[in-house]
Amino acid sequence: MTELNADTKPLVHTRPHARPGAGWRYAIAGLAASLVGLGLARFSYTPLIPALIAAKWFSASDVVYLGAANLAGYLAGALAARSVAARLGAVRALRGMMLLATLSFFASSAPVSFTWFFICRFLSGLTGGIIMVLAASVILPHTSPVRRGIVGGVIFAGVGLGVAASGTLVPLLLQQGLRQSWYGLGTLSAILTLASWWNWPAEATTDTAPSRSAKQHHTSSAARALLIQYGLNAVALVPHMVFIVDFVARGLGQGIAAGSRYWVLYGLGAIIGPLVTGHLGDRSGFDPALRAAFLVEAVAVLLPTVSTAPISLIVSSIVVGGFTPGIVPLVLGRIHELIPHATEQQRATWSHATTSFALFQAAAAYGFSWIYAQTGGDYPVLFALGGGAVVLALAIDLCLALITRKA
Repeated sequence: MTELNADTKPLVHTRPHARPGAGWRYAIAGLAASLVGLGLARFSYTPLIPALIAAKWFSASDVVYLGAANLAGYLAGALAARSVAARLGAVRALRGMMLLATLSFFASSAPVSFTWFFICRFLSGLTGGIIMVLAASVILPHTSPVRRGIVGGVIFAGVGLGVAASGTLVPLLLQQGLRQSWYGLGTLSAILTLASWWNWPAEATTDTAPSRSAKQHHTSSAARALLIQYGLNAVALVPHMVFIVDFVARGLGQGIAAGSRYWVLYGLGAIIGPLVTGHLGDRSGFDPALRAAFLVEAVAVLLPTVSTAPISLIVSSIVVGGFTPGIVPLVLGRIHELIPHATEQQRATWSHATTSFALFQAAAAYGFSWIYAQTGGDYPVLFALGGGAVVLALAIDLCLALITRKA
């Protein structure tokens, strides 16, 4: 690991190493939380959209606004997470959010009204935002510094599992009916909530000893830059996350079935991605790993602008899918490198990073949709803009490293 980690003292005064298997039990609880609040609550809605329209629950324009409600809720959750944790305790908040997500699935099983469904989608997004901020910050203080990357990868593999479930489990549930699909998602969420309920760690006590003023200055500059980089990374993910299926199906004229196959590849990449990037961060340090990630991601996002051959689209879908959750353990690990001795400050910085990601992602989703309409469906422009965003993130990182080296 890096020299920084060698000098880092434990973040908690508890018994995380008394039982070696406990850390992985905590990680599985985190995976269950991210699968419920981020994976299922967000990604399971996409394949349900055609069924919602076909069953005349809502119009085509209504389902777009309902999708936006989830993004709005996610942003609200990211902003409210620290306040909720302060009032309830982080572990209680996590349990409550998993329970609330479960209830939102069951509450969505009948088209009571647009307002009712909007509230359900907003609450499902809210749970995701709060879980994103709190899950890792509860678990990582109980994790050895040399395993933080891989444990973070396990936690956020739940996002990838949610993407995969959206392309496999939801179509199977829809064969039983739309109402039964919501029941099925709610039941799965309830099982995961119950399975993780007693597996969360005790909340850590923190060591908030102040750093030297010069180190504080460099840390704050690097942390502020990281927030912008993480937001730009969110922009880079939007073209694939929103348009890849439509690009293949209609843009290339290959049909919906072909487009769906690339979404499955995207989901497979999303399962593997955080495990690979987390392991890489543990082995090489999170600063160089994050820099390498930005470079590889830029190539993958830009690849469809150069070639639309099947092998190019396969590689692009898998790699970008991998970085959708895979960037998370790298940014988390980098925050722990920049702020090594203050758990509460780490949690605050991660909350700000999640908010930055949510803001940039929502802006890009609406902005790219507008550009798509204005250009008459020019998909390569969208991939080029996404690639440019992550290239800018890499440029910021390199410039900051150069300035720091000269200082």
